[in-house]
Amino acid sequence: MARFVFRLRPVLEQRERVERDRQLAVAELERERLRLEDELRRCEWAAHYERRELRDRLDAGAGVDVGAARWQAHASLGAMSRARSAALRLAGVHARLGRARAALLGATAARKAVESLRDKQFAAWRAEQAKKERIELDEIGAIVTGRRAGDP
Repeated sequence: MARFVFRLRPVLEQRERVERDRQLAVAELERERLRLEDELRRCEWAAHYERRELRDRLDAGAGVDVGAARWQAHASLGAMSRARSAALRLAGVHARLGRARAALLGATAARKAVESLRDKQFAAWRAEQAKKERIELDEIGAIVTGRRAGDP
């Protein structure tokens, strides 16, 4: 039995590798996005905690420790500064993630185009094989009929 040979198999394999590389790039950026979002949440929580601590110290009324209040204020500002920095880095990751997803979409489309070509060629090959088989069966039928007609 004949076997189907797709001559563009190396091209398909290369496009699959490119698509896999693009998937890995998107996954890496997704991990970075998740890490930065977690960092941003922690910074915002820390800033909120420090502000609440400062408010509680100031609301205590009686003996206010100015040094401790100053330390709380600096801690709160530091956490807010880290949160802004994480937000800026997160925005950069979102931009790179959008470009990486677009590249992945292009790689997927390129792979699917070659797969579509392979499927069409395979369907044409199968049709050709079926046609050859019908011709051979017709020839066998003609030979058998000819022998029967020749046998008295």
